[in-house]
Amino acid sequence: MRTLLTLVAALWGAGTGLLLPRAAHRFSVDSGEPWSDRCPGGHRITGAFAGWLGRANCRQEEETGLCGPYGPSTPAVATTTAIACTALAAAAGSHPETAVWVLLTPVAVLLTLVDYRVHRLPDVLTLPLAATTAALLGIAAALPSATGSWPTALLGGLALGAAYFLLFLINPSGMGFGDVKLALSLGTALGWYGWQILLTGAFAGLLYGAVYGLGMVVLRRAGRKSAIPLGPFMIGGAFTALVLGAFAAA
Repeated sequence: MRTLLTLVAALWGAGTGLLLPRAAHRFSVDSGEPWSDRCPGGHRITGAFAGWLGRANCRQEEETGLCGPYGPSTPAVATTTAIACTALAAAAGSHPETAVWVLLTPVAVLLTLVDYRVHRLPDVLTLPLAATTAALLGIAAALPSATGSWPTALLGGLALGAAYFLLFLINPSGMGFGDVKLALSLGTALGWYGWQILLTGAFAGLLYGAVYGLGMVVLRRAGRKSAIPLGPFMIGGAFTALVLGAFAAA
């Protein structure tokens, strides 16, 4: 059963990962600007759902030679998403919360891509993600064999959101308000497995960000006061802690 579940998760991750570069390109705009409706070569983006779903390269690329891919390598994104889904499914096993982690992983990867490119976490992604995480875990908690606590998950979301809000007030130039909104969903997910996992995920995210920032300074690719996208490291820390929490609870 676990092998089949892991295979399904891998296929879901790979399939959804193929669609993420186009969405990431469209979301990667500065605050206040409309979502991008042009490919890198200037052609209008068309396709399913008003152009949001489709291949990661412009259809006219072969004809003009002017258009590159919408974003990062599609195979790399699909592989990364598949690996993340597979790891979470393998760790959590046949418990209802596994479906929640696997379903929401592509959104986390999409947020990672957008924040890395433009240092922005769009409300249209972070706020529904927080609400969806809470709702799906509420459903999971009502099903047999659930291993976590929904009340603790909700409290975890509020706690981590409040902690990041405090950090934002202390140093608004070093942290965006999008990070605070992202913390709501990550805290809810981490809180499912308890306070220790929540603290582990929060610490790991900050640690990953600090190591990245230090590395950029050492390599002289950024200064000590340069802003870095914190969202990818928050998500990476949450992923690490969720895998640990799922293994412990399974």
